[in-house]
Amino acid sequence: MPTILFAAPSLWPEYREALPQALAEAGLAGDVVTEAAPDQVDYIVYAPSSPLQDFTPYTRTKAVLSLWAGVERVVGNPTLIQPLCRMVDPGLTEGMVEWVVGHTLRHHLGMDRHIVNPGHVWDPTCPPLARERPVTLLGMGALGTACAAALRGLNFPVTGWSRTAKPGCLHGEDGLRQALATAQVLVTLLPRTAETENLLNADRLALLPRGAVILNPGRGALIDDAALLAALDRGHIGHATLDVFRIEPLPPDHPFWSHPQVTVTPHIAADTRASSAARVLAENIRRGEAGEPFLHLVDRQRGY
Repeated sequence: MPTILFAAPSLWPEYREALPQALAEAGLAGDVVTEAAPDQVDYIVYAPSSPLQDFTPYTRTKAVLSLWAGVERVVGNPTLIQPLCRMVDPGLTEGMVEWVVGHTLRHHLGMDRHIVNPGHVWDPTCPPLARERPVTLLGMGALGTACAAALRGLNFPVTGWSRTAKPGCLHGEDGLRQALATAQVLVTLLPRTAETENLLNADRLALLPRGAVILNPGRGALIDDAALLAALDRGHIGHATLDVFRIEPLPPDHPFWSHPQVTVTPHIAADTRASSAARVLAENIRRGEAGEPFLHLVDRQRGY
């Protein structure tokens, strides 16, 4: 019977019942604990905020199973030599799709003009149809693929860009320039790596059509903040709806709060749901016990 160390104390109340139940459903008898001798631990359920930062004593551990989709805060830990799996949670994916579709429709339909209309202006201007509003998604992993499918289901023409070659996607610098050039709505769903930090700098923001809307539920560091504010101020970017930031919570004096063309949402685009995430954890533990490949194994070279 494997020993599973739950090393994310703040999240334990959510998983105290959900994880043992998921293990039972998977046909596993596992001992889920919050404290254990390192040489007795078979799996570590982890969050980067955990007090556990030195993995050296965990010589028996078969895998570290992250509760977060992003692993940039742990992947560089030199003591972490065990296999690391990131979280790909169906509940998180559903939440991300809903946020992306909701804010895409908000800007596509111009809903703010009617919801916030203090002057009671009668403006009968109709928006174009969805099929006339090109959307670009940067990042075509599990989240990007799901968002693209939902938007296409509403008839938005969707262009996907990936850092690496994938069927049906643009890639590379030339592909990125092509993807940005047509994006009336741009959605960023890339992980944070050395290659993606400040990906949307002043030069690349200038490639977007005038008035384009940016939705960033991916990582705050994907966009150069100063370049984005400058592009908003001169009207080249019409609006930015941002869910992630370099510093969180976003400091009260940050100009994003007061800019009229910025919407701040407090990192709520997608969240890991204990009920569905526990099943992902249980499946990876089952695989580890059966000697099968782990799901969502992190590539240390790529950083995700």
